[in-house]
Amino acid sequence: MSHHKPLLLTSLLCMAGVMPLAHAHISLQTPSAAVGSSYQAVLRIGHGCQGSDTTRIRVRIPDGVLAVKPQPKAGWVLTVTDGPYAQPETLHGASIDHGVREIDWTGSLPDAYFDDFSFVATLSPSLKPGDTLYFPVVQECTQGVSRWIDTSGNKKADNPAPSLKLTAPQPKDGHHSH
Repeated sequence: MSHHKPLLLTSLLCMAGVMPLAHAHISLQTPSAAVGSSYQAVLRIGHGCQGSDTTRIRVRIPDGVLAVKPQPKAGWVLTVTDGPYAQPETLHGASIDHGVREIDWTGSLPDAYFDDFSFVATLSPSLKPGDTLYFPVVQECTQGVSRWIDTSGNKKADNPAPSLKLTAPQPKDGHHSH
């Protein structure tokens, strides 16, 4: 059947490593951010689980990601789980020792579509430039579960967790050296 050839060809090229697997995993739209900055994490859900619709997205918030505020989505139920931070942090001059540790969106995203799930946060000034933060995601579907939880940093991992590369803090005075 000729209408299957483009999909078959694309699949074969991807398996051969000739083409990247588009939306093969959940990723962050902005893959790097400065230590101490505000950050908007946008998780892109490109597909369901082996052809079935996505019904739930859960993301674990790593240490050093503070004051998390998830964005509600129409038609989805949003739940957050608070918990203690690994160590007390200072944010806007106040000491804080707990906050959002997990975000859970429950709803329906047909496999034929993609969507973005978003939250804003502050990246602790105590984080180190050059380090990578991982945001493990569990994607539940009408049939099956995909666990995007590999935090090894291995680019060839089957289920890599979305990652954020930390960069040096930006100058506060607005002047940049040339």
